[in-house]
Amino acid sequence: MNDQSHPDALADAARTNGGACSPDLYLTLDATAMGALVQRGELEPQDLLEAALARCDEVNARVNAVNQRCEARARQTLASRRAAGTSRDGAFAGVPTLAKDMHTAVAGTVTTNGSRSLRDASPATHDATLIARYEAAGMVVFGKTATPEFGLSTTTESALWGKTCNPWSLSMSAGGSSGGAAAAVAAGIVPVAHATDGGGSIRIPASYCGVFGMKPTRYRTPHGPDAFEGWFGASCAHVVSRSVRDSALALDVSHGHEKGSPYWLAVPERPFADEVRRAPSRLRVGLVADSLTGMPLDGDIAAVLESTVRLLTGLGHEVEPVTLAIDSQQLFVAHAVASGTALVAAVRDREAALGRALLAEELEPVAWRILRNAQQHSAEALYRARRTFERFGFLMEEKFDRFDVLLSPVTATLTPSLGRLSLEQEYEEYARHIVGSVSYTALANVSGQPSMSVPFGMSRDGLPIGMMFTAGLCREGLLFQLAGQLEAAQPWAPLAPLA
Repeated sequence: MNDQSHPDALADAARTNGGACSPDLYLTLDATAMGALVQRGELEPQDLLEAALARCDEVNARVNAVNQRCEARARQTLASRRAAGTSRDGAFAGVPTLAKDMHTAVAGTVTTNGSRSLRDASPATHDATLIARYEAAGMVVFGKTATPEFGLSTTTESALWGKTCNPWSLSMSAGGSSGGAAAAVAAGIVPVAHATDGGGSIRIPASYCGVFGMKPTRYRTPHGPDAFEGWFGASCAHVVSRSVRDSALALDVSHGHEKGSPYWLAVPERPFADEVRRAPSRLRVGLVADSLTGMPLDGDIAAVLESTVRLLTGLGHEVEPVTLAIDSQQLFVAHAVASGTALVAAVRDREAALGRALLAEELEPVAWRILRNAQQHSAEALYRARRTFERFGFLMEEKFDRFDVLLSPVTATLTPSLGRLSLEQEYEEYARHIVGSVSYTALANVSGQPSMSVPFGMSRDGLPIGMMFTAGLCREGLLFQLAGQLEAAQPWAPLAPLA
């Protein structure tokens, strides 16, 4: 974000509006600025909520990012805070936000995981730990964002909720599985939205939609209380955001050990929000150009990668090509065993609740095929998958003995059109097309390191292209330092044109 988004620069605009939040002002502010202005009494939480709801009414019919609204819950949250005298408390005081409709409980709402098989499931009776932490920091959850069925594609399209459109071009995919979250941020519905990443599901939609997205270190953020890890820790939760500082602050208020979890990480040296303002020292950057799947790199993406290298060297960093020498077959088999077995468990849970087996027509064709394949996995295969996760974690950490960060594209191919990666097609077609979008991202999920997508350029067709930076375990602080430097050196457009 540029200096105009700083709360001091926006305070006069808020006062001019009599403390109200006009549509233009709402679209100008990032979440950090909103929270600061509410804390200072220059904006009202209720006005921010009304502005978010109005923006959702204005654009969601076009992008289909928000699949559920829970306005009554949001209004009750604000009323309770007013009664308790805490409406201006928290780093994100009054900031409207959205939760991803995937394995994340929001009390009073149904978690559908994008599947018709769960549309009539019982509403949650409690909040996920992560949602509780966001709201403890002042956020106001007023809805949920769309996902593909069980997060199984890198596009956000489902038979239940329909197609989520990319705000930069409505005929194109917003990415997945956090495409609803990324589209909501890029379209200005909210400045920051909850998201999850099990194989690239934060970074891919962030790249497609031109927003910032970081997958934190495995176990950095809470996953419970219903389960304390997803896919052996490959699935991590955080946010997508318009600004780097919002992502850092969101991690500050959400990370840390949760009751009952056997997993925890060391407390960072300083707040992540402070790291954004600290310039990194001269970094050794390893350039990873070759994809893990052998998919050739699209020419537009290659051009953005080259310009990114020029920018990094201009900032004083040292960039050197590196080959990872990763056995991609082992990587993707381990990931498929972990994610496929989790799908079997989720389906079995739903069948137990229904008292019957699910029918093939209750799942989309690709999801049904993945389920059938996963049912063949043995206990030995699952054990070996976990060992592969650990092995790749070690191999990647060895790379960070030599390099501070690794730079690569986020995807090998450009943003696909809607329908290309849908789960409602023949499995073979889906498998043939998806390799272009997962050619780089899945490694950090298996190995556990933090990894981020930074908006860096545009295709010749006017679609955003992100670049991916990955650091050693628990080095989110370094990534935020670099992201803050890059954001200042080459700011990105805060909102999509909804073309």
